[in-house]
Amino acid sequence: MLSLDQIVRDPEKFRTALVRRGEDPPIDRILELDSRRKALIQLADADRAHRNAVSKAIGDEKRKPTLEEISEMREVGDRIKSVEADLAAVLADLNETLLPLPNTPLADVPDGLNEESNEVIHTSDGPTESHGNAHWDVAPALGILDLEAGAGISGARFFVMKGKGAKLQRALAAWMLDVHTNEHGYTEIDPPLLVRSETMQGSGNLPKFRENLYHDDETDLWLVPTAEVALNALHQGKIIDPDMLPLKYVAQTPSFRKEHAAGGRDVRGIKRVHQFEKVEMFRYVEPQDSEAGLEEMLAEASTLCERLGLTYRVLKLCAGDIGFQSAKTYDIEVWSPGSAEWLEVSSISTCTDFQTRRNNTRYRPETGASTRLPHTLNGSGLALPRIWIAVIENGLQPDGSIVIPEEVVPYTGWERIEVP
Repeated sequence: MLSLDQIVRDPEKFRTALVRRGEDPPIDRILELDSRRKALIQLADADRAHRNAVSKAIGDEKRKPTLEEISEMREVGDRIKSVEADLAAVLADLNETLLPLPNTPLADVPDGLNEESNEVIHTSDGPTESHGNAHWDVAPALGILDLEAGAGISGARFFVMKGKGAKLQRALAAWMLDVHTNEHGYTEIDPPLLVRSETMQGSGNLPKFRENLYHDDETDLWLVPTAEVALNALHQGKIIDPDMLPLKYVAQTPSFRKEHAAGGRDVRGIKRVHQFEKVEMFRYVEPQDSEAGLEEMLAEASTLCERLGLTYRVLKLCAGDIGFQSAKTYDIEVWSPGSAEWLEVSSISTCTDFQTRRNNTRYRPETGASTRLPHTLNGSGLALPRIWIAVIENGLQPDGSIVIPEEVVPYTGWERIEVP
C-alpha cells in the first residue's frame, strides 16, 4: 500500500508516478478524505479535552457534578461517539481508495504503457534459430506429456506429465532448490497453498485481482497464485529482530491462476496454464539494500539459465508493464526453438515497502530503535513448465530423442529421453 502521509506531503509526485503506470489516480479524493479525517480527529480531541478538563475540575474541587455538567457531558459523549463513527467511515473510505492503487515505479524504470516499451538490456550467447518442432507435438509423441488426459480430468489448459517427463520436472525443481539453498544462501520453506484473504491482500493480490484467483467460498481461503503470497506473510504483523535482515526464503509450490489475461494469446501446449510448478525466491531487506538485492536475484536466476545451457535475455519492464506491487521488474526469457518464441521464466521485482505496509511487517534496525518497514523482493527461480518446455525443445535431437542438461542428470539418473 502507498503511504498516506507521503501522498499528502507530495501529492503531485504520486500523481505523476501513477500516471506513468497508466492510472487515473484519485489523488484529489485522497486529499479530501485526509482533510476530513484530520478535522474529525480535531473535533473528537477537543471534546475529549473539554470532558477531561471538566472531570479534573470536579475532582480538584472534591464535589459532585451539577445537573448542567451531567447534561453537558452526555452531549459531549454523544458528539464523540458520532464523530468516531464518522471517522471510522472516512478511514474505511480511505482504505478502499488506497488498496487498489499500485506501487509507484522507481525513477530508472522506462516510460511506456505496454510490453512494446520494455527494454532488452542483455542477451546471452547462444542459438536463436527455430526448428519448428514444438513441445506440444514432440512431448506427446515421446509419451511424456498428455494434453488430452489433462483436459479430460480438469478442462482446457490443464495437462498431465508422464514417465520421464514428470521426473524431469521434479528433477529441475529439486536442482533449482539445491542451488538456491546450498549456493545462494536461501532457507527452504514449504508453505500452505491455501491462504486467508488478509494474506492475499497483504501481498497485493486482493482486491485488485480477485477475478483471476481461485477461491473456496465455504472457508474463505484462496489458492496461491505464487509462493510469493505465503512467503510475504511469514512475518505479517510482526517485528523482525535486529541483525536478522536480510532474510532469504525459497519455496517450490504449485501456482493456481485463472489466466483471464491470456485471452487472445497463443495458449497451445503448456505455456499458459491454470496450474503450474514454480520455484520462488523471496527476500526481506533493509531499504538501503533493496537495489543491490534486486541485482543479486537477477544474477541468481540468470545463472540457472546459463547452467541449463539455454539462450536467454533480460528485459527491464516499463512503468505500464510492471506488476501491481512492483516498483521495478526484470523479466528473464529463454528461447524455445520449437515454439519459436521467447518464454518468460522469471520476473524479479523489488516491491520497496509496498507489501510490508499492507501486512504490517516491521523490523528494528538495532536494539531500542524505532521500527521501520523492510523492503521485499521476489523472483521466480525458475518457473515450470516453461523451463521444461525450453529443455525439451532445445534438447531435441535429429532422431527425435531429447538430451537433457548435464546439471540435471544426477537428479534423473539418465541423460536422454528416448523415442519409444
